[in-house]
Amino acid sequence: MDAQSDFRRQLVDGLRGGDAHQDYEEAAAAFPAWAINAFVPNGTYTPWHLLEHVRITQWDILQYIREPSHVSPAWPVGYWPDPSSTATSEQFQATLSAFVADRQALATIVLDPATDLTAPLPHAPQHTILREARIVANHNSYHLGEFGILRQVMGSWGPRAET
Repeated sequence: MDAQSDFRRQLVDGLRGGDAHQDYEEAAAAFPAWAINAFVPNGTYTPWHLLEHVRITQWDILQYIREPSHVSPAWPVGYWPDPSSTATSEQFQATLSAFVADRQALATIVLDPATDLTAPLPHAPQHTILREARIVANHNSYHLGEFGILRQVMGSWGPRAET
């Protein structure tokens, strides 16, 4: 494998997680329905709100890369679901599925040898695809760690999750 391919693969590994922590799919696996809309202790959001925030942010950055005319949501309110909104189990799964699909779309861009990762984006010359992919990887990693801790604190992991 040449250095460029190895670099691209390592960047995608960062997007997927799993090097230094659980990946997204493992962290969200077997999430109990009772906890989807439960507010985290001393917090203002639910596990679904958190995962939907991660999905929205990743989607926004993917669109920013792909579509020059994309308009990002208003910050910060547009990056989180309404605090009073709830999700069904099906909507929770849709959040998970959409996140994985968008992450794969970003990985496809990064892995494409025709993609110049360090070239300025035509519509945003101060940014590159490399920068955007790093932001996604960092943001996802941060919140995935948060999600794992919240699962432990809320008892939505392991034997206590079923009660």
